[in-house]
Amino acid sequence: MSNQGDRFRTFEEFWPYYVKEHSKPLTRYFHFVGTGMALGCLATFALTRKARFIPVGLVAGYGPAWFSHFFIEKNRPATFTYPLWSLQADFKMFEMMLTGRMDAEVERVLRESEAAKKSAETPSPNGDSTTAESSERKTPNPLAN
Repeated sequence: MSNQGDRFRTFEEFWPYYVKEHSKPLTRYFHFVGTGMALGCLATFALTRKARFIPVGLVAGYGPAWFSHFFIEKNRPATFTYPLWSLQADFKMFEMMLTGRMDAEVERVLRESEAAKKSAETPSPNGDSTTAESSERKTPNPLAN
């Protein structure tokens, strides 16, 4: 299990990454169906106390989601690197899809990501790009003399 602080410090920082990794509607649909089936298996286990519904629920939940990442979105499931935040985000996405708000959330995150990318590429007054990398190169080394 990876340390969730390696790249993201909070769930709020992780959420836009998760949304971008689920930008295709069919990917989100597969997640929605998988999460629904997993919740159904969990409910069935709670009612029947038959342990076989636990592994069935895991396969039902992760199977469609991972399929969608490998064959539709063509990316690596966030679960492999951020298992807990990914699970939390999946439930948030499920709830937002139930209430019809997820498509707008994807549009918002993609729009903000594009704006941030353009802002990072905006030339500075001296004509250079203002990316962090270029500003690091422009910073004089006081020990160089």
